[in-house]
Amino acid sequence: MLAVNLPNIHLLGISTTHGNASSQWTAINAARCLLAFGGAPHVRVFPGADEPLLLPAKHDPEIHGIDGLGGVEGLPDSDDPRVLALFEKHEDGSRVRALEGMSRAIKETWNNGAGHQVVVISTGPMTNIAHFVSVYADLLLAVEEFVFMGGGVGLGNRSAVAEFNILCDPHATQMVLNAPVKTTMMPINVTHTAIVTPAIHSQLLAPGSALPEDDSHLLPKATTNLRHTLSTLISFFADSYKSTFGFNDGPPLHDALTIAWVAHPELFKGTRHRVDVELTGTHTKGETVVDVWKYRPCDDTWGRNGRNCIVVDSMDVNGFFGVFLRAVAQCDKITPLNKQSHPL
Repeated sequence: MLAVNLPNIHLLGISTTHGNASSQWTAINAARCLLAFGGAPHVRVFPGADEPLLLPAKHDPEIHGIDGLGGVEGLPDSDDPRVLALFEKHEDGSRVRALEGMSRAIKETWNNGAGHQVVVISTGPMTNIAHFVSVYADLLLAVEEFVFMGGGVGLGNRSAVAEFNILCDPHATQMVLNAPVKTTMMPINVTHTAIVTPAIHSQLLAPGSALPEDDSHLLPKATTNLRHTLSTLISFFADSYKSTFGFNDGPPLHDALTIAWVAHPELFKGTRHRVDVELTGTHTKGETVVDVWKYRPCDDTWGRNGRNCIVVDSMDVNGFFGVFLRAVAQCDKITPLNKQSHPL
């Protein structure tokens, strides 16, 4: 929603992968959301990796539901022709896959240096990007930055020290960190501060509304179908995070911060570190090991031998939610959801 509705983001395409749900679900869900949030006509969805590089796939139904969009109301149906049309197809009718779609979009945008570099953003396991780094090393000059939501500094959410996206495919993350490209990590230490409190949730549902004076946290009625849909996603997520992690004030918005980092870097503070992923530890597999004290000798390059990652340290929470709510207001103007008489 942010990538489609922020004026200084030009979305080229969406590739999907295994992660919170199976790759079959994530691909169709991306198309449903792209349609719902008013994606530009040229933007397409490219299904990607079904499994990690080496490990078996793992999903997270207790947080996001079996289909990855648990409890969400009002999105277009999975078999809606408008949704299915968002998958680019070959002449034989098969869907164009992520590696092909990514490489083509990046190559065309770069245009042998006559065009623009591309920022590649990851909000799930980085299997597709690892494939791209390995197969299309000649196109790495066309990539300005890899930005990924995942990891933590001494903190995990799916093991004692590992965050889910990295734990799903730690080898892919290490491959991306080894690439000679500027890389930024948006860790859960920071995303856990972007809490959708009842006050923010109220503004999402009905701009200008106020919380009840008795602090009952009763939320107002959604003023549009889009706002209802976004609220149902957040409400399911809130219940999951409250029961699983004890987030009593509301759920964090993890993935949207990657888009905000690119669109509004002034909202964040980060420090460049050496970051590696623990690949074999019995208790620590998937941990992002951040060399805060500079123990490892490194040079100034990005990638295998250098301080290879900007680790985001903090964010302007109020500033981010201002950006977020303005994007929702913009989305209200273009979403097909608001052309329906009532939420589905």
